[in-house]
Amino acid sequence: MPESETWDLSRIFKSVSDWQAACDQLDQEVEQVGDLEADFTASGRQLYKNLTQIFDLDRRVSKVYAYAGLASDVDTSDKFLLGVSAKAQQLAASYQASVSFISPALLALGEEKLEAFYQEEPRLENYRHYLDQIMRKADHVLPAEEERLVSLAGDALGASSNTFNVLNNSDLEFPFVEDEDGDTVQLTETRYDLLIQSTDRDLRMDAFEALYSSYEQFESTFASTLAGNVKADNYRALVHDYPNALVAALDENAIPVSVYEQLVGTVHQHLDLLHRYVDLRARLLGLTEPEDEFGMWDMYVQLTGTPSLSYSFADAKKEARAALAPLGPDYLRHLDYLFNNRVIDYVPNMHKQGGAYSGGSYDTDAYELLNWQGDLDSLYTLIHESGHSVHSMYTRENQPYVYGDYPIFTAEIASTTNENLLTNYFLDKVTDKKTRAFLLNYYLNSFKGTVYRQTQFAEFEWFIHKSDQEGQPLTGDYLSNYYDDLNRAYYGPRIETGSEIRLEWARIPHFYYDFYVYQYATGFAAATALANKISYGTVEDKENYLNFLKSGSSCYPIATMQKAGVDMTKPDYLEDAFKIFEERLDEFEKLMTEL
Repeated sequence: MPESETWDLSRIFKSVSDWQAACDQLDQEVEQVGDLEADFTASGRQLYKNLTQIFDLDRRVSKVYAYAGLASDVDTSDKFLLGVSAKAQQLAASYQASVSFISPALLALGEEKLEAFYQEEPRLENYRHYLDQIMRKADHVLPAEEERLVSLAGDALGASSNTFNVLNNSDLEFPFVEDEDGDTVQLTETRYDLLIQSTDRDLRMDAFEALYSSYEQFESTFASTLAGNVKADNYRALVHDYPNALVAALDENAIPVSVYEQLVGTVHQHLDLLHRYVDLRARLLGLTEPEDEFGMWDMYVQLTGTPSLSYSFADAKKEARAALAPLGPDYLRHLDYLFNNRVIDYVPNMHKQGGAYSGGSYDTDAYELLNWQGDLDSLYTLIHESGHSVHSMYTRENQPYVYGDYPIFTAEIASTTNENLLTNYFLDKVTDKKTRAFLLNYYLNSFKGTVYRQTQFAEFEWFIHKSDQEGQPLTGDYLSNYYDDLNRAYYGPRIETGSEIRLEWARIPHFYYDFYVYQYATGFAAATALANKISYGTVEDKENYLNFLKSGSSCYPIATMQKAGVDMTKPDYLEDAFKIFEERLDEFEKLMTEL
């Protein structure tokens, strides 16, 4: 690969040898962390000193861990780099075990003594929110030795997730299919994403069936890896005295369970809009008779013809910059750094990690992994991941290390606000009916894929955790049958039942992320409100948003979002999002009657 098309990891470590040397040094320091336990809370000054030492170590472990993951992800078949990644995971697990005494020690200290420490050592105020987060969980922290044992089990509890990643990204091979040029090619995730959008119905149906035939061969294996991961989530919740894994996961960032329940409930109240959109798609594809089968392979084809909206990577960067201009010159300065300093690895390759992400650590660049296809979706992915990256840059510039990251809950708001700004940018300037119809349909598809689909995933994830907790074996048939029923409830009676879509759960990596996916849906809905304020609101609205990007984890995410102007404990932001979806669905329907 030309260097310009890859990221430059030498800014983290000049070589793997330097990384190994840092690892070896950290191994020794991690072993010695336990020595701090004896006098960890001996005084306010001692507590401040010990916390500062531990966060310095944490910072360096994070850097080593980030490098290993980034290096391995560009070639998941490289056994040496897989070993590097495994070493980093072992180090991280050892570190977590070594510092597991912190919460029990602080809880044993008690609120009253801790308040006295703040008076004794004013610098301890720098850690107040961090300490408050620990004290808040008093009922869910085990004695120090028991916490250490749970931490030591981290590698074992993560084994199912690691197995899934290797199987899904490296060992699983897809069959050969015919592409749009009539050539026989081996299917990949990237080719599948293109073929499933083909206007040739037979071609996209063949790609759909070919992809899922591979997952069907390993249905029981994928059920086993997912079940293992669910059991690990439920075990962690159980030993920390939570009623279930959902409450445990959300409590990490003080998110009320009502936010999750409110999302699922509100989406169900608006499933009629999704059914209406599916019916419209069927009609536009000529599937007008009741007996005409409408498959999930028909959900991604363009309905309007494709205008000339393809992009080279260089052109996409210019378009992204123009779309994000309402955020102001300082935001664009950060964006320019990402675009011009080899922070992005964007060309797809065999065995490269699929999908896209923004990664790194406090002391590295905010690296982006993409799999560039040159279409509108690629542009949206670039602007999405750059939203994460600039969020990271602002946070690291404005927060100390202890608050220099942010929870996923707010992360997805920063990325999807960018997506909505791009949509606003297009719809504000495009007047050609065909192009406008294409963009509206793209938005409707994005909303479907982010709000509806991710909520469907969230509902499935909650169901399988409850099932395991109740003693139900998570077999392949059990998972597939429930997923098929849930898919039909979401997409409506036009969707075929019993098709390969029942296996979709087997290929979703986010089911291994411990109640992660719901935040895509809440984030997209909240981002709708924020993007409108940025595009059409006041200077103060924009400043509030930039201040949100700078806040990191310095306060709880619900409070952070309230400062930015969105109260996510109420359903208003969701209702606003569905209102915009309905308005754009109305316009799309009208335009399609005119074309």
